[in-house]
Amino acid sequence: MSRFHEYQVIGRHSPTEKEPTPRLYRMRIFAPNEVVAKSRFWYFLKKAHKVKKASGEIVSVNEIFEKKPLTPNNYGIWIRYDSRSGTHNMYKEYRELTRNDAVFACYQDMAARHRARFRSIHILKVEIIKDEDVRRPYIKQLLDKSLKFPLPHRVVRPSSKKYVQTFVAARPNTFV
Repeated sequence: MSRFHEYQVIGRHSPTEKEPTPRLYRMRIFAPNEVVAKSRFWYFLKKAHKVKKASGEIVSVNEIFEKKPLTPNNYGIWIRYDSRSGTHNMYKEYRELTRNDAVFACYQDMAARHRARFRSIHILKVEIIKDEDVRRPYIKQLLDKSLKFPLPHRVVRPSSKKYVQTFVAARPNTFV
């Protein structure tokens, strides 16, 4: 289960006599809850357009769900993050079941490799990528059709309690 949810937040500048129908702004934001999603919306809107929370209003907040959450996909994530030395753009790839899981993996990866915090990472775009368009070798190795994950140490358990034996003459065969 992912820690993040994807929200669609729609907001605008508050209507005035000068402009009775202001322009709507829509963003898809990944956040742990609705409150953080609204906060991030205002943070990005203030940077991109001259609208702040005091002079604006949120029209709607909807959570976006996956259509097929049980099929693995390759996700490409474009991010911009602030490090100790400057601002950097990045492209990363993940193989996950949902967009939320891919974004969560991205945040964990950025925290591990670059010590980047949630507040300093801006998700620009998340897209599903076809198998032939995958660039990173650590994702390409997972696309092999003959890929198998063997289970080398299978301990055969008795089917019911009456077949349990404390001492057995032969050693267990665990490489079945």
